[in-house]
Amino acid sequence: MPKERIETTQEAGVSNAQVAGRLSEYADVLEVGGVEGFRVRAYRSAARSIENLGYDVGSIALEGGVKELKRLPAIGDRMAKKILEIVETGTLAALETARKEVPRELTDLLALEGLGPKKLHVLHKELGIRNVDDLEKAIDADRLASLPGFAKKTAEKLRVAIGHFRRWQGRFRRVDIEPYAFALLDHLATLAEVQQIEIAGSFRRGKDTVGDLDILCIAEDVDVVMDAFANFSAVGEVLLRGSTKTAVRLESGLQVDLRIVESTAFGAALHYFTGSKEHNVVIRGLAKDRGLKINEYGVFKGDERVGGRTEEEVFGLVDCAYIPPELRENRGEFEAANAGELPCLIERLDIIGDLQMHSTASDGLHTVEEMAQAAKVMGHQYIAITDHSKAVTVANGLDDARMKAHAAAIRGVHVKDITVLAAVEVDILRDGSLDLEDETLRELDVVVASVHSYMALPVAEQTERVVRAIESGLIHILAHPTGRLIQQREPFPMDMEVVIRACVEHNVALEINAHPARLDLNDIHARMARDLGAKIVISTDAHTADDLVLMDYGVQVARRAWLTREHVLNTLPLKEFLAAIDRGSA
Repeated sequence: MPKERIETTQEAGVSNAQVAGRLSEYADVLEVGGVEGFRVRAYRSAARSIENLGYDVGSIALEGGVKELKRLPAIGDRMAKKILEIVETGTLAALETARKEVPRELTDLLALEGLGPKKLHVLHKELGIRNVDDLEKAIDADRLASLPGFAKKTAEKLRVAIGHFRRWQGRFRRVDIEPYAFALLDHLATLAEVQQIEIAGSFRRGKDTVGDLDILCIAEDVDVVMDAFANFSAVGEVLLRGSTKTAVRLESGLQVDLRIVESTAFGAALHYFTGSKEHNVVIRGLAKDRGLKINEYGVFKGDERVGGRTEEEVFGLVDCAYIPPELRENRGEFEAANAGELPCLIERLDIIGDLQMHSTASDGLHTVEEMAQAAKVMGHQYIAITDHSKAVTVANGLDDARMKAHAAAIRGVHVKDITVLAAVEVDILRDGSLDLEDETLRELDVVVASVHSYMALPVAEQTERVVRAIESGLIHILAHPTGRLIQQREPFPMDMEVVIRACVEHNVALEINAHPARLDLNDIHARMARDLGAKIVISTDAHTADDLVLMDYGVQVARRAWLTREHVLNTLPLKEFLAAIDRGSA
């Protein structure tokens, strides 16, 4: 979640993310342990409610107790008491007790695609599965075939999922560690002894997953700062305690290193620890060509330090323009800098429209008017309400009659200073046809199309399917084009160059889906789309009003893809945006 949404409970040291995490984990433990129904749903609903709060649940708990907590969505008397317990103690006694029966390594298996809590319960109960190694051995021994609810191909799908799981091990989704990263940064930044502090590494470069976290700090009293770092509430273990570096492992498993740096070398250290390795190799080569040496301690000519106080100074000493962190991947940034062609990267404030979001008409939690009001607060000038079409039955998708009525209702909503467009997220069916009638789609302001089924088709068939939808002349935007869910589902196999070229030919924009579980297009494909001349939009795929702030994540992807505001359609005023997506302008 974006930084402005991170709220920490200074008195108790427990963040919204930690409270929501405890509740969600308890729901997982209950369901894997065999508990079903209302109790599990209650904990999941409460976790979502806390996670989506734009203010500090800890302050509410400490100041107003159970009475005030009960005013929050999905929070009853018993749940309020559980939340108060977490805020006051940092833990949940019921969870600790349940953990004795359902170990953490068992619930970690929920990360495997296709393995939900109920199936995991069966595996644990019938086969004694406790971890990924146990599951792999059971698959090798063909022990899953006799279990209820396990189809013939389940074992092979799980084998593939285990491969993905092992590849993802040791990395964390950015959205999962941001609450801790910013809470920890704020925790240290408030110390009088801290003069300057920054997060470096792949986190600073805006990558969607992070292996660990590097924090650099200039401080007067090192011991005070190191003690505050080691005693942070989310720290599970102190791995190393020193005068210039302390390393901890958070309860989530993420390792965080804090380094104390001299002010005269802060820029050099920030550049070095931001990376990437490939970028750093090139800049060291540039320094060598000029008789210099660059490392984390500064820029040196012989034994004399000649620079390194700021990153700008580091770049300047090798005759290079400042390169934004998101571009530091050795993907042409030095050549662009040398030619004076570094892009002016898109900013969040450049976005003035949001082109995918859902309302209570399908699977959203807020009405069209509520979504419009929230978008107005975000500074948007227009939005598109894109509820699902009928193929997505689990999302209460709309058939043609309901869609036409819904479009009329959308056009009847009037919120000052914002335009609400009647739109749809229509499914691309297996044969490439669309899930609603042509007439229905032509009546809408914006048609967003996406794939939600048959994701395992061969590359050629999947590509042909999507291209056929693009060629229909009925859609404006291809949403979350590769279908990936970060660390949950691999992108489906598809020839992206063919798809992007079809979008260019038929004036269909490609979406960067800003939802942090998707971030699809990824930065590589978004860069390809830019280079091939495709139009791009960034949308939140919001299912609640609070989700509208997720736009920051999409902008981060766009920056890593070298996008400027000129590449992104929803930086345009409404009239120009509608002209740009006009199928007649292809």
